[in-house]
Amino acid sequence: MPVSGLRTELLFLADGTGDRVKRRAIGAYLGLAVGDALGATVEFLTPSEIRAAYRQHRDMAGGGWLKLRRGQITDDTEMALALGRSILSAGRVDANGAAEAFSAWMRRKPIDIGNTVRRGIAAYRRTGSPESQPSEYDAGNGACMRCLPVALATIGSDIAQVDAANQAQAHVTHNNAISDAGTLCVLRMVQTAMMGGDRAALTGIADELARAEPVFDYVRKRSENPSGFIVDTLRTVFQALFATDSFESALIDCVNRGGDADTTGAITGMIAGALYGPTAIPTRWVRHLERDVRLECIEQAQGLLRLAPLCAAEQR
Repeated sequence: MPVSGLRTELLFLADGTGDRVKRRAIGAYLGLAVGDALGATVEFLTPSEIRAAYRQHRDMAGGGWLKLRRGQITDDTEMALALGRSILSAGRVDANGAAEAFSAWMRRKPIDIGNTVRRGIAAYRRTGSPESQPSEYDAGNGACMRCLPVALATIGSDIAQVDAANQAQAHVTHNNAISDAGTLCVLRMVQTAMMGGDRAALTGIADELARAEPVFDYVRKRSENPSGFIVDTLRTVFQALFATDSFESALIDCVNRGGDADTTGAITGMIAGALYGPTAIPTRWVRHLERDVRLECIEQAQGLLRLAPLCAAEQR
């Protein structure tokens, strides 16, 4: 699709939803997919290796250790879309529905899947229980990377309801208090940004997490080459978001830190997309997403919001 046609598509769909919350929901979903695809190229590289190969990684290139097509998404976006389908089907966040959706996704032999995710889905298949056993070793970023549909479907709910909905999907594979705390923080940031909160408001939420769980303190040392540990992931995300002032600069800062760059990129993208809106996402990145993926992101964003208490109240 020509660049001008893509921009028209995004503007039409965003403006047609009517208000800032709906536009920024679309920005969050497209931001997730774009951040995933951009970061996947440099996943598991160190910052110095990225500089040697690209000087600065700033364009969709594909490749990487997964040998991806340019603009191809990975498990981060695929799992979010699977979760979103389950919520739309059930009309709510449902643990059994999420577990079935994740199991069906794994059955399709995805290009990438984390060890904790694989183990949790395998346990669900054996036991039929959508809640994995609590484990101190399951504080990975897999529940957080896919959490966006929960943010959209629960906006307008109180924090306890958001937390319960998140744990319903997260505990299928990641039953860990640190993972829960970090993921809830990201949900709050996305929802706050969708409601018009600025970077200062998002910084306040991140700081609140760091006070409650000091392991998340992101101020003292620059985070580079982050692992899949949720703490490493969110330190990188917070630093990239708060050191920049645009969607593009936040994503470039983030993925050039290397490490688990598809996931740090995906989480940065969902928050920055909610903060800056869909038209702030560079067209040169969005146009390389597969059209079916791009359209499903837009359609799910709108469909999930229709389930949310905030939008339901507006319709009454």
